This record gives sequence, C-alpha cells and structure tokens, in this order.
Amino acid sequence: MSDHVDILVFDTGPLSHFAKQSWLGVLRAVVGERTAVIPDTVVHELQNGVHEHAYLHSVLNASWIEQRELIDEYEEFATFSALLVGSGNRNLGEAGVLAYAKAHGATAIIDDGPARRAAKTHNVHHQGTLALLCESIRSELLTVDLVSAVADHLIEGEYRLPFGPGGFKRWAANQDMI
Repeated sequence: MSDHVDILVFDTGPLSHFAKQSWLGVLRAVVGERTAVIPDTVVHELQNGVHEHAYLHSVLNASWIEQRELIDEYEEFATFSALLVGSGNRNLGEAGVLAYAKAHGATAIIDDGPARRAAKTHNVHHQGTLALLCESIRSELLTVDLVSAVADHLIEGEYRLPFGPGGFKRWAANQDMI
C-alpha cells in the first residue's frame, strides 16, 4: 500500500474547472513528483461531457494523469456508491475516487460536501482543492497572488468556492491555511 502523500486521486470537478479556465498546468505543478490518478468512473464522467465541453479533452489527454480501472476496489466502491450515488448515477466519480483512495492509501482530492463527509466517516485521507493550493503556497511553489488569481478565474467559471471574487487571501488567512 502506498503512502497517501504519494498518490492524489482527483475528482471530476477540480479537473474540469481547472481545464475550463486554462489552469490545468497549475495542478500539474502542484502534483509535482506525486502520482495523479483518476479512476474509470471519473474518466467516464469526463468523456460524457466532452461533446459539450471540448476543454475536457485536455484532462483526458494529460500525460501526467494516470487513468485507472477499478478492479479490486469494488467492495469500497459499493460502500461509497450506497452513500453518494443518487438518481441518474450522480456522484459515481466521487464514489470511485474514494474507493480508489481507500484501497490504495491515497489522498482523495474532493470538494463536494457529501463526499468529504463520507471520506471522514470511512477514514479516507482527503483534501480539498483549496487546501492543496495552500499547501503549495506554504512550500513556496506558488504565491498567494497567483492562487488568488486562479481562485478568481475558477469563480468566473462558476466553480463554487467558500468566498467571492477577491476573497481568497482573507479566507485562507481566516482558515489558518497560509
């Protein structure tokens, strides 16, 4: 089993929104020497969106993101599917991310509240996208101003963040994240 800091398992939301706003390279830099993984459930969600959102090709074709089929993780997947998947198979991506992360001792990169609660309940190491970016500020890979600009662009692209435009610095300071 790998150490959770070595493998980051990404959900659809962060990847699609970073791609939409042309910031996918920032995530690549943040991943660094770690392994970025998306399970087949996330691949499927991205593929389903490509016909409406061509920018999703950049995620699917990113050489630094490893696509993994859920094979031995079905017990975990069944657990998380029961908790998260609603009508229309919503949240299959999150269920796959949590199943893969739990089975491999990886870190799930998830932002949705229900998925974060499920991760906490089932002892899956997880981190939100903002926490990942703040970690990069603390390690001096990124600057506060750069992450603030990224956050503002994500908000422009309709990504839900816990603050409005221009609010990253204050939020991060109040959360003791930087």
